[in-house]
Amino acid sequence: MLQAAISGFALGASLIIAIGAQNAFVLRLGIIRSHIFAVALVCSLSDALLIAAGVAGVGTFMAKSPGLIMIVTIVGSGFLFIYGLMAFMRAFNPGQMNTGPQESGTLKSALLTVLALTFLNPHVYLDTVLLIGGLSARLEPQAKLAYAAGAISASFVWFFTLGYAARLLAPIFSHPKSWRVLDVLIGLVMWMIAASLISDLLSQRI
Repeated sequence: MLQAAISGFALGASLIIAIGAQNAFVLRLGIIRSHIFAVALVCSLSDALLIAAGVAGVGTFMAKSPGLIMIVTIVGSGFLFIYGLMAFMRAFNPGQMNTGPQESGTLKSALLTVLALTFLNPHVYLDTVLLIGGLSARLEPQAKLAYAAGAISASFVWFFTLGYAARLLAPIFSHPKSWRVLDVLIGLVMWMIAASLISDLLSQRI
């Protein structure tokens, strides 16, 4: 149970932490201390909904087909490898994010923006519903719950930490070197998870 929760947390964190439009928006609001709690909560709950749907629906469906589980494991590992490669590529060519003070806007506009950045991003469905949900199919029912809880916890920890710690991190991440270090760590985590998935698959086949 604990191992499944840790695996889910690690996978969820590696997928969420990748620098993108949603994280950039949360980071900017955190720097100017605007609507942090509401925006972080919406981001976390959105991920929780998608992860739960993936584990309950896709995971249950795929559990009936060992062949599909093998395919998803291979595809998922490849996907994580590519994500890791992209992180390493960003590390060698980092782009500085706009973290300067800007007008905060209303709570409604902030929430609508973050919902659009979340649900209009096709990668969010691949990450949460298909990848996390599909990979959970190889686990026992109780382990699935722990796996989902771990992945969901990663979302809550990340978004609230990002939002509330952003003001402290702003001076640090004004330097490209800081983004390089973060992206290298993201790449390493993704590749380690991909390697562990392939290792588990090979051990089951032997």
